[in-house]
Amino acid sequence: MENKRPLLLISNDDGYQAPGIHSLVEMLSDYGDILVCAPESARSGFSCAFSATEPLRLQCRERREGLEVWSCNGTPVDCVKIALAELVPRRPDMVIGGINHGDNASVNVHYSGTMGVVLEGSMKYISSVAFSLCDTRLEVDFSPMRPLVRQITAHVLSEPLPRGVCLNVNFPLASEYKGVRVCRMARGTWGNEVVRCHHPRGYDYWWMVGAYSNDEPEAEDTDRWALSHGYVAITPTQIDVTAYQTVETIRNWNLQCETVKQSNP
Repeated sequence: MENKRPLLLISNDDGYQAPGIHSLVEMLSDYGDILVCAPESARSGFSCAFSATEPLRLQCRERREGLEVWSCNGTPVDCVKIALAELVPRRPDMVIGGINHGDNASVNVHYSGTMGVVLEGSMKYISSVAFSLCDTRLEVDFSPMRPLVRQITAHVLSEPLPRGVCLNVNFPLASEYKGVRVCRMARGTWGNEVVRCHHPRGYDYWWMVGAYSNDEPEAEDTDRWALSHGYVAITPTQIDVTAYQTVETIRNWNLQCETVKQSNP
């Protein structure tokens, strides 16, 4: 790979064969050299998990001028970690996650392996952006996303994000968008998350499922409102999750440690 062009490290949680990641590579192939390191199969819901007890394996799937594609048997975060440690010829200019099949708005950011990719990149002080589409189908048209994916990437390449900040970009399923909104994440909850089944051999087992409920559907400054009204939602997301508005409250508890007297031997 040439060392004068920007280097983009791309991963996802749908697997290296997913149409979304192939579309993303095609959209950005002229922006720089691209190194893909993605899970060998779907790893949705893995968030920032990494493999602490299982060995990792890498396999080169494609290599040509300006592009290398690798698969890893680990999590999305494993893919970023191992790519930075073993595969990249130099420090990437950006880490990009996606294009995810399904949205990562509201509290989904905490579960998403695609967001795990960019949170890991951000923790390494690399400008990182996640792209997601509100459609879980594998066969879907990503082409309406192309202009904005390219514009956002170009902006971040020319003006890197602040340290510890990444972008969570969600697209509604539409052939045209009403516009772009910079939003906060909506407050929401998941319910009915577990289904119990009975196996014919006599034991019970459970599936994790669930239905999302938007707890503030009329809040126009949220990502969920934007998506439901046909807007692209960009949510700046930070690594520092300190609840600063509560710091003084806890300090005012005036907590005291008890002094433990030590007896002489």
